[in-house]
Amino acid sequence: MTGKDSATRTDAIAVPIATPGVSAPGGGPDAGLTTPAVPADAPPVPAVTPYPDPSLETATGPTDAASANATRADTPQADTTQVGAEPVRAAGGTGPTGARLGTLLAVLGVATFSLTFPATAWALKGLGPWSTMAIRSVLAALVAGGCLLAVRAPFPARRHWPGLAVVVGGIVIGFPLFTTLALETSSTAHAAVVVGLLPLTTAAFGAVRTGARPSRVFWIAAVVGAAVVITFALQQSGGEPTIADLYLFAALLVCAAGYTEGATLTRELPGWQVIGWALVCCLPLTLPAAAVALAVEPVNLTAQVVAGMVWVSMGSQFVGMYVWYRGMAAIGVAKASQLQLAQPLLTLVWSVLLLGEHLTLAAPLAAVGVLVCIGVTQRARS
Repeated sequence: MTGKDSATRTDAIAVPIATPGVSAPGGGPDAGLTTPAVPADAPPVPAVTPYPDPSLETATGPTDAASANATRADTPQADTTQVGAEPVRAAGGTGPTGARLGTLLAVLGVATFSLTFPATAWALKGLGPWSTMAIRSVLAALVAGGCLLAVRAPFPARRHWPGLAVVVGGIVIGFPLFTTLALETSSTAHAAVVVGLLPLTTAAFGAVRTGARPSRVFWIAAVVGAAVVITFALQQSGGEPTIADLYLFAALLVCAAGYTEGATLTRELPGWQVIGWALVCCLPLTLPAAAVALAVEPVNLTAQVVAGMVWVSMGSQFVGMYVWYRGMAAIGVAKASQLQLAQPLLTLVWSVLLLGEHLTLAAPLAAVGVLVCIGVTQRARS
C-alpha cells in the first residue's frame, strides 16, 4: 500500500461522515445514496468514529461492521497481554459446576494417595527403601515422558522452572524418600499422624505463596480436624513417638511446598504436565540411583511387591498428582487441602483390608469428627 493509499484509508475510517451532497462511492452498502446537505446555520456536528475506543483508530483497521466487531472482541485481550508472554490457562471452571468438578478431582486424588502407604509397605517386602523410592520415580517418569512425547507438549518456559524445582524436591524426591524410610520402622497407622497434619501445613504454605487469607472459622476447623486425626493416629500407634517421626515431619514440609507450588503452576500448565515434566527432569538422577540401589539392596520380587510398585508409580506418583493438582487449582489450595483430613482414615481402612492391621472402635468417632471439620472448612469463606 502506498503512502497516498494509507492516507486515504485513514481518512475514510477516522471521518465516516460523508461530504454533504456527495454520493457514496460505488460498491459499498451505501452506494447510490446521497448525504443530505447540512444548513449553513446548523450547529457543528461532533466527529464520530466507528470504534468506541480511540486507540482502535488505525490505518489498517477494518471498514465493515463484522470486522469491526471482531477487532473490538480481540483488542482487550491483546491490550492486557505482555509482549512475549504466554497465555494463562484456566485451571478450572467458575461457578457451581467448576467447583463441583474441582472437588471431585481433589477427592479422587485423596483416595489415590490413601493407598500410598499400604502399597509402599507391600513394595518394601521385596525391595529396599532406596530402591523403592528410585524405581517408583523412574517408572512414573517413563510413562510421563511417553505422554509428553505423544502430545508433543511444549518445553516449559524459563519462568516455570523454579516452581518445577520445588515440585521435584517435594513430590518426586522428598516425600517418597522420607515416607519410605519412615515406613521401614513405623506402621502405616503411625505414619498417618503426619498425613493428618498435611492439610493444615498445605493451607499455611498456600496462604503465604498465593497471598490468600482464609477466615478465622476456616483455621479453627482446620486445627480441630488436624487435632482429631493426630489423636486418633497416636492412639492407633500406642501414643509413643518413634524415630520415624523425623522422617515424617520432613516429608510433611516438603510435600506441602510441592503441593502449593504445583497448584500454582497449573494456572499456566496442564496438571499432568506439571508432574510429568518434574518426573522427566529428575530422570538423570533417579535412573542411576535406581541402578545403584538395586545392586546394593536385596531384591525379592513377588506379585505383591510388583503390585505395590505399580501403584506408587502410576497411581500415587503420576495419575493421583494430576487429578490432585487440577482439583487444587479449581477450588483453591486451602480448601482442597482440607479434604486430605480424610486421607489418614482411609489409609487405616486400607491397612486393615490389605495389611491385616487391627482397627479399634475409635475409628467411627474420629471419622465423624473429621467429616464435620471438612464440612465447615468447605463452607467457610476465604
